Amino acid sequence: MFTIYVYTPDTLADWELGYVTAELNSKRFFKKDAPGISVKTTGISKEPVKTMGGLTVIPDCVISDIAVNEKSVLVLPGASTWDNPIHNAIIDTAGDLLSAGAAVCAICGATAALANAGLLDQRLHTSNGMGYLEMCSPCYKGQPFYVDKPSVADHNLITASSTGALLWAKQIIERLEVFEPDTLKAWYNYFSSGEEQHFFALMQTLPS
Repeated sequence: MFTIYVYTPDTLADWELGYVTAELNSKRFFKKDAPGISVKTTGISKEPVKTMGGLTVIPDCVISDIAVNEKSVLVLPGASTWDNPIHNAIIDTAGDLLSAGAAVCAICGATAALANAGLLDQRLHTSNGMGYLEMCSPCYKGQPFYVDKPSVADHNLITASSTGALLWAKQIIERLEVFEPDTLKAWYNYFSSGEEQHFFALMQTLPS
């Protein structure tokens, strides 16, 4: 059983999470023998937060509840508040999870927080641009490992730019091995192109 911990900072960027949380929670395209998945929101406290889109989220658990083991996946969305030291606790936990072999998946502003903590210094990664990381993260030293792509998977670290949410979701799903490979290919092709042929190809890959 994998537990997906979705961090919910105030001003969370709603759209960056849509693909990955919807698919992991609904399980609508999962293969028959997919591992168990539980999706939980986690926060600094259980007090409600407001997303960038104005939605209210009440976290299911707090940071100290996160299990630090290989069956945990931490999802860090973008937000306009990542420069606030209040998020140091989740970044410390991200470091512990990476060391334990757990997956840490960060997009947009969350990548800057990882960079500032030195967690991108020795791992392939991406963000909203190398200049963005240098501007937002004075401690950033990971320039030799920066990859100019929408999303980059390097073992148990998956990072993305603010425009890379779809590919980021694909790489997270791929790591968890919850889709058949042909299902994941058709799913990505359909949502990235909108072409009808890929929708029908996706339907044909599903277990009967």
